[in-house]
This record gives sequence, C-alpha cells and structure tokens, in this order.
Amino acid sequence: MHAVTIAAYALRESLRRRVFAVVALLTLTFLFLYRLGVRKAFEEAESAFPPVGVEPDEFVGATLMGMAMFAILFLGTVLAVFLTLGAVRGDAERGLLQPLVVRPLGRTTFLLGRFLGAAGVCAVYVALVYAAAVLLTGDAGGWWPDRIIAPAVELAAAVVLLVALSLLGSVFLSSTANGIAVFMLFGAGLVGGLLGQIGEAVGSPTLLTVAERTSWALPFEALYQDSLQRLTLEAGGVTRFAVELGPFGGGQEFGSWLPIWAAAYLAGVLALAAVGFARRDL
Repeated sequence: MHAVTIAAYALRESLRRRVFAVVALLTLTFLFLYRLGVRKAFEEAESAFPPVGVEPDEFVGATLMGMAMFAILFLGTVLAVFLTLGAVRGDAERGLLQPLVVRPLGRTTFLLGRFLGAAGVCAVYVALVYAAAVLLTGDAGGWWPDRIIAPAVELAAAVVLLVALSLLGSVFLSSTANGIAVFMLFGAGLVGGLLGQIGEAVGSPTLLTVAERTSWALPFEALYQDSLQRLTLEAGGVTRFAVELGPFGGGQEFGSWLPIWAAAYLAGVLALAAVGFARRDL
C-alpha cells in the first residue's frame, strides 16, 4: 500500500514538472511524421523496383514498422529517464527524500514505489504507441505484423529494464550524470545490434560474438531484437532476409531463455539498487 502511495506521489510530481507534456509532444510529432512517411512509402512501393523475390508491401511495412519500434523504444527510454533520473540522489539533494523514508515506510518501499510508478507508465506508453504505429501501418498499406502482441510485450519489458537501470543510477549518480549514463547504455545496445548486422553481412564470427554478448549483457537490446524478428516470422526467402537487416539493429531470435534472463536481470538490478540505497547516507 505504501509503495502504491509513493508511485502516485512520483506521478503527481512528474505532472507538476510537465514531464508528460514534453513526452506527449514528442510522441504526437513522431506519429504525425510516421503517418506521412508510411503512406508515401506504400504509394511508391510498386514503382521502386524492389529486389527480385521481395514482396514490396511486406518489405516496406516490416521495414517501417521496425524503424517505428526503434523510435518507440527511444521515446520510452526518454520517459523512463525523465521519471527516474533524480529519484534518489536528486530528491535527497533537494531535501525531498528524507521525510519520506522514515519508518514505517522505509527505503526499500520507497524504491519499489518509484519503480512501480515509472515502470507502469512507461510500459503502458510503449504499448499504446506501438498499437498506434501498427494501426497506421495497416491502414496505409494493408500490411500487418505476423505477430502483434508479442513484440509489444517485449518492447514494454525492454523499457521496464531501462527504468530499473535508471533507478539504479539515481542511487549513485547526480541527475545529469544518470541521464547521460542511461542514454549511453541505450547507445551501447544499439551499437551492439549494428555490429551484429555488419558481422552478418561480412561473415565475421568475432563481430557476431561481440554483438551477441552485448545483447545478453544489456537484455533490453536482446528483447528489442527478438521483437523485431517476430514481425516477419512467417516471411521466407529474400523477403525475410531483407527486412531482418533493419536500419537500427536486425531482428534476431534469442530463444526461450531470454524472458528468464531478463527477469533475473531485473531482479538483480533492483536488488543492487536497494542495497546501495540502504547504505547511502542521506
């Protein structure tokens, strides 16, 4: 019950600071531009002379949807950072934290409340924007992903992991440093995905190994890549190969161990944050 109260407090504070207004503006701008782009792309798909063996609508739809999913994960990361970058150290430096962590509330309950509030908002946000992108794509070109629900779940799980990482950073870092650190982690995951694409194209086992290990070390990237490959599970041949290359990291299957590892990773990050917070002098 106390954790829910803290979550509600954090959301009210975010409303006061107009966090949601900024993210809403960015989201509406993205969806407006995406709608324009996807309609134009489908209109010109037939005359663009795609590679032999590639279905134009499937190629365009899957490629644009993959780009949209990257943008959605990025916007979800922005929201996650805004909601948590100063959750511990920032509030402590402003003198807002000390009255909230006295008994019977406690530091662990406070941390859990901040996580639940931010994770819930970010997961719902990502799912809704993903649904909007799917509807815009289907309406413009009549193409729908082979799997609709699973990619949304994986994207939501990816942003929840980023929320946890940002919350962990807020225990040890100032607000500015934490925001930079989270975006650098996000960028590191993106680079890992791009290295995997390059490794696949040039047949480099070293690059493929680096990319795979990076994705497991930063499982939000693995979840993102796994969600991408679900868009075209039933496609075959050249079409599937073309759409899996993707501009922001290609789709890749990580198997049944991924959800287990992601859950364990989340638990480990939250536990580390709780231990660090418990030892921190306020």
